[in-house]
Amino acid sequence: MNEEIRKIILNPLLEKTFFVFIGIIAIWVFIKVILRRFAYKIKDTDNRYHTRKFIDFFGYVFSIILIIVIFNNNLGKVSVAFGIAGAGIAFALQEVITSVAGWIAILSGNYYRTGDRVQLNGIKGDVIDIGILRTTLMEIGEWIDADLYNGRVVRIANSFVFKEPVFNYSADFPFLWDEIKIAVQYGSDYKMAEQILKNACEEIEDMYVDAAHKTWKRMVNKYMIEDASISPMVTLVVRENFAEFTLRYIVDYKKRRSTKNKLYHNILESFEASGGRVKLAVDINHPILTRSLEVKTTERTVV
Repeated sequence: MNEEIRKIILNPLLEKTFFVFIGIIAIWVFIKVILRRFAYKIKDTDNRYHTRKFIDFFGYVFSIILIIVIFNNNLGKVSVAFGIAGAGIAFALQEVITSVAGWIAILSGNYYRTGDRVQLNGIKGDVIDIGILRTTLMEIGEWIDADLYNGRVVRIANSFVFKEPVFNYSADFPFLWDEIKIAVQYGSDYKMAEQILKNACEEIEDMYVDAAHKTWKRMVNKYMIEDASISPMVTLVVRENFAEFTLRYIVDYKKRRSTKNKLYHNILESFEASGGRVKLAVDINHPILTRSLEVKTTERTVV
């Protein structure tokens, strides 16, 4: 019995496995020390993130090299053992393997990178980390009625890139088209209303249009896409109870809310300064106003 135990303990394969185990622990302890002493002290967030990923990558490389060097004489037996075990593992860990493949596709296919604003699997947010198995987002929207963080951190399996579309708000063209709809009373000065909307976009034109136009030109050269208009545009539609103006403009993908707020302020101030020549109309079909009218009608009926 003791002889059998001695043979097991002195088994070269077991001995090498032990050294691999100890060696991998030593490599990752060294990696953690390097990260703590150097990488985490880098102040710039982007540089710190990429440095940490770069050091982690070398940890995996050195671990693989260690395994190859130690098992060099037994690669045949090890490969057979790994082949048999791998078949079962591949079946049991299909989602994990697909996520790793998704990670490779994300990095090599330029789907997105850290800092991009994306919509993945129906969830919208900014990419704050791309791991081997999962992508981490700082979520925006949901109960927050704007493109602002709601405080939730969401982790999504990388395998989704093979199953769902990936919406990237900031990849090749970091701008979005946005719209403001303004209801104007019939009898108003429509030309003046149109000019007010155009004037409200002057600041936006100075801020974004030139940069967006250059970026869009690169998009046209890269993809089969039409040369769309970048400049602000005002259109008019006749509704049942009012004339509706639509202001379409280009904006930075992270500044939709603040830009729209500034535009509304400029437009309302200009309408009020028009001396009554341009008046806002009320959309009686708006759901909030409709509910308010229903409540008032009910109160009158009860009285």
